[in-house]
Amino acid sequence: MGKVYSAQNVAAYIIYELNEVKEYVNACAIQQILADVNVMWQKVFGHSAFSEQTHNLETTGYVIKEVAEEYNVHGSAHILTPAREWFLKYGEFQLVQRPYAVPNYSVKEELVMTKILNAHRLRVYNSVNVAV
Repeated sequence: MGKVYSAQNVAAYIIYELNEVKEYVNACAIQQILADVNVMWQKVFGHSAFSEQTHNLETTGYVIKEVAEEYNVHGSAHILTPAREWFLKYGEFQLVQRPYAVPNYSVKEELVMTKILNAHRLRVYNSVNVAV
């Protein structure tokens, strides 16, 4: 059984993974990949991957509203680092701004995410080849 994750954390994972292989990632790509993650999670694990409410990408333009709002400032520009969250440790009076953490996936979840990102790369590659 797969776990349920925050979409912000999954988006951070997507950004780190795609940047590691020098792959272009923007706000639109993140939403498409989140849609793929949710569909695959439903197929493999029988439930949504995200703790947030999901939406239909075709009708709303986003899958996770909170992630879309966070990354809309980038427009179609490449995203180098994940969004940041505010963090306050118990007993301290200083707010710390840090990037969203990546999920600690199980082996099966990691395989699912690898398949999704490989499918995304293939989709991008095929769209570029068609355009040329």
